[in-house]
Amino acid sequence: MPNIKVITDSSVQLSPEEIEKYGITVVPLSITIDDKTYVDGEDITRKDFIQKMDNAKELPKTSQPAIGRFVDEFKKLAADGSQVLGIFMAKCLSGTVDAARQASELVDFDVTIFDSGYTDRAMGFEVLEAAKMAQADKNLDEIIARLKQMQEQMHLEMMVPDLTNIIKGGRLGALAGRVATLLNIRLFLEMTTNVLNIKAKGRGKKFNQDLIEQVKNTPNIKHLGISYVDTPDDMEDLANELKKVNPNMDILVQETSPIIITHAGHGAYAVMFYSE
Repeated sequence: MPNIKVITDSSVQLSPEEIEKYGITVVPLSITIDDKTYVDGEDITRKDFIQKMDNAKELPKTSQPAIGRFVDEFKKLAADGSQVLGIFMAKCLSGTVDAARQASELVDFDVTIFDSGYTDRAMGFEVLEAAKMAQADKNLDEIIARLKQMQEQMHLEMMVPDLTNIIKGGRLGALAGRVATLLNIRLFLEMTTNVLNIKAKGRGKKFNQDLIEQVKNTPNIKHLGISYVDTPDDMEDLANELKKVNPNMDILVQETSPIIITHAGHGAYAVMFYSE
């Protein structure tokens, strides 16, 4: 049976150790700040990006990898006869998955492209599961079936306290954006497979309380991710509170990527988990 190699994009939330252990290839997206383009993770760090974003004249623009970059990566992965499985950011958020699919049609071997329906650590859970199953010699059909099952059991809850970026980036409808701005409130967003919705409006403390209750009442959560823009101490506190209601969870707390920061803005954070 050929090996299966997993490739994803840089909006994913993975630790360096996970990337190395499971042999995951991460293709970077690009970010343009005041006419200068940077490659995510290659010539700009997450901390540097926030400073540059704050000093920019306009909201940074994110771009999916070039089709040629995907073609090159696919060829490298398939050079030893391996099958290639690409798991990418939700189509509702980016054209990355479509670019990867176009690239897959330009090579003379099979590349399977899968729309994760999510991003960040939620997508990371899918990528990790696929890579683990590949190492366990599961076939492609088994892996895809498992990923679809995970999508149905995935939770992505997000707090956006500063709406400037998300409104400028067009990720909210114009009416929702105007109302939120007028009321000077925070938005709680919820993502299901390829759908981003406004779940509620209110205060951050209530959001965290609801999250803790949700985790408490959801069975069989083994892994949870907290991704944030610029509030590391607060997120460690939240992780500790979540640990109290489910001590058996593995929790990754990590700063999110420039791709997410661009649209989420200062103070934003997301909690992601799935039930087994």
